[in-house]
Amino acid sequence: MKTAAIIVAAGSGSRFKSETPKQFLEIGGKRVIDHALERFQAAPSVDTIILVLSEDQAKSFDRTTVEKLTNVVSGGPTRAESVRNGLHAVGTDVEIVVVHDGARPLVTVDEIERTIAKAIETGAACLAANLTDTIKSISGGEIAATLDRAKLRRALTPQAFKIEVLRAAFEGAELTDSVTDECYLVEKLGHPIAIVEGSSRNIKITHPEDLVLAEALIRKV
Repeated sequence: MKTAAIIVAAGSGSRFKSETPKQFLEIGGKRVIDHALERFQAAPSVDTIILVLSEDQAKSFDRTTVEKLTNVVSGGPTRAESVRNGLHAVGTDVEIVVVHDGARPLVTVDEIERTIAKAIETGAACLAANLTDTIKSISGGEIAATLDRAKLRRALTPQAFKIEVLRAAFEGAELTDSVTDECYLVEKLGHPIAIVEGSSRNIKITHPEDLVLAEALIRKV
């Protein structure tokens, strides 16, 4: 069963407040995006990789350094539109699509493999991690309730799907900024999404302090 990975790294990193997009900053002697690409290159179940970058970065990116990297495409105004652009580049022989945030450099090959395997079994799978903090809902600047964290998970990436499920989810959908992951769209189809337990180490580089944490985690490997 042929699998394509779409790695989304087209964001400008406005929250990061850096002239260089966060996915091109270095941790552990390599760029953030290179760490992610290496993990998918090493994953036995991944046959081909599609990288989604900003238009300028897509033109200049050296694709020869990653053997499985077959396409580098330009992203769209939102993350969801960037994923759709990547989906358009998927080959007709692909049956499973796995989507990953390029700003998550510490994903493991095991997490990738288990998520793909669960998607083959169920049609849709989301890597997720437990919550350790107490979670509150708020209203009018006040705490309204305490939520049962045993029933909550942090959605991570990768998320993997049978291609017909993902295409159906994107068909006719409004791809606004509120669509923060693919499971959001698949949920609207009413298709069940299996949970795959992931590690809290699989952090997303969003703020400058995340680089410091990622560097420390890499050193422990």
